[in-house]
Amino acid sequence: MRLTWTVTSLVLREPLRISRSVMTRRDAVQITVAHEGLRGHGEAVTSVHHRLDVGRITTLLRRLRPALEELPGPEEALAAVPDLLPAVPGVLTAVDAALHDLVGKRRGLPVHALFGRRWSDTATAFTLGIGQDPAPVLDRGLQLIKIKLGGGDDVARVRVIRRAAPGARLILDPNGAWTAEQAVRILDEVAPLGIEAVEQPVAPGTLDDLAWVTARSAIPVVADEDARTLQDVENLPGAAHGVNVKLAECGGLTAARRIIECARRHGLHVMLGCQVASSLGIAPAVHLAPAARWADLDGHLLLAEDPWTGIGGHDGVLRLSGEPGLGVRAA
Repeated sequence: MRLTWTVTSLVLREPLRISRSVMTRRDAVQITVAHEGLRGHGEAVTSVHHRLDVGRITTLLRRLRPALEELPGPEEALAAVPDLLPAVPGVLTAVDAALHDLVGKRRGLPVHALFGRRWSDTATAFTLGIGQDPAPVLDRGLQLIKIKLGGGDDVARVRVIRRAAPGARLILDPNGAWTAEQAVRILDEVAPLGIEAVEQPVAPGTLDDLAWVTARSAIPVVADEDARTLQDVENLPGAAHGVNVKLAECGGLTAARRIIECARRHGLHVMLGCQVASSLGIAPAVHLAPAARWADLDGHLLLAEDPWTGIGGHDGVLRLSGEPGLGVRAA
């Protein structure tokens, strides 16, 4: 096997503001694993929040390359790579994706079929940032909308969007910006508006506060930053109604499937989330989307120009190409 990579810039269509930051662009390291005439692809995106820049990503890939290239094939590599990149899930996710893509192409199967799953087209949320004009999004008649909160009068913001989109399903996400008392008050006020779920209402690492809010909320509470690992999810029952599984934070498809199984065992709802990324970076999670109650896989839809294609979503519905592997192609 041979590991190579290129670096590209992903520019957002408009700035995305959340409670802790504003994003206008991010860099992506797009990797390729070649073996016996086939190529598998994956993507690692930079993140200030996770202290992951291009330099760190490429340094880790250079360290990984000799060990990876000594392995006989992608199946063996899938078993070995988690031990070679244990502490950097964003990079592990990209390698894991490329290897699954390669295995699928070798077997002539899309990735979800490797897991014995059937595909069905799935609605994805579309994210509205803090202060973003909702009209262009709402005019498209999307089924599922996520509203970033934590920037001011959150109740008023939700009411405005509900009036403009009376039939849409709404998810709220303050990215941990509320205190426990604020969360209960706000959720009480917006509950009559018909809200699907709220993600991480309080700061991560405060499970007692999260549990206190969950016990008092008529709206399902979904742990996000508090549900990054399998151990996190094992600790969650009673503290949340559901978990948001992000492949770039847990380490890829292999880890995500274990977390989903654990969540179901504990009676927790599953959301599949993402970071801003191209269709290549979003595609692995899309193959798991029909198994989730909510899919929030719109990172590629926020870009001014997506360098990959193959997962749909522009009308609010994820559609796979049906091709082997991840099913994406360079645009």
